[in-house]
Amino acid sequence: MISLDGVTKQYASDVTIGPVTAQIPPGGITALVGPNGAGKSTMLTMIGRLLGIDEGAIEVAGYDVTRTKSKDLARILSILRQENHFVTRLTVRQLVGFGRFPYSQGRLTEEDEHKISEAIDFLDLGELESRYLDQLSGGQRQRAYVAMVLAQDTEYLLLDEPLNNLDMKHSVQMMRRLEAAARTLGRTIVVVLHDINFAARYADRIIAMKDGRIAEFGPVEEIMRSDVLTSVFDTPVQVIDGPDGALAVYF
Repeated sequence: MISLDGVTKQYASDVTIGPVTAQIPPGGITALVGPNGAGKSTMLTMIGRLLGIDEGAIEVAGYDVTRTKSKDLARILSILRQENHFVTRLTVRQLVGFGRFPYSQGRLTEEDEHKISEAIDFLDLGELESRYLDQLSGGQRQRAYVAMVLAQDTEYLLLDEPLNNLDMKHSVQMMRRLEAAARTLGRTIVVVLHDINFAARYADRIIAMKDGRIAEFGPVEEIMRSDVLTSVFDTPVQVIDGPDGALAVYF
């Protein structure tokens, strides 16, 4: 599991994330939702050790993320940030190949190539694998970044807004693929989502953050309530029964 115990990050005298204490069980999809500035991305990057913590402790599968060697942590945990700055003259396949670095150190083996091909096929990028990143649309690049994370072949995946730059069709396809990764590949996925309805449809659990802390955490049915969402987002939200479960109406 992912365990956070009293985790705190101070940005300024008036901006603090935490303290956050939570245990995210293994398996399935856990969605992080909440208003802008709530601390969702910060919490995710602290779990992924891309941002240090000031106080507390974080463990992933029993490993202390602040003390575990990078090469060992990279075989357990992979993360996709919002901002990616790869050289645009990389092809899709070369980008996805970076996900194998913890195993190959840049010298790809036959097993690495197999994992790369699996990730490319999983994200339906076969026809694009020889294209350069600067020849892709924003949505295609986003799928390539997710494929890179999948190729790392870790049990735990942290994804910060993977639906960025994706239209409605490709957002649905992405969430279906992440759902398949959780169900069929046995991955534990923690994902930051802006759309509460995507969280309701595809996640097993929802963590709702507000003002740098966890406001609510539980199964989807416990979070998808009008009073809970209205409080979290500070705007009127009505939860209705949809064809595939609860839907939040907020406009």
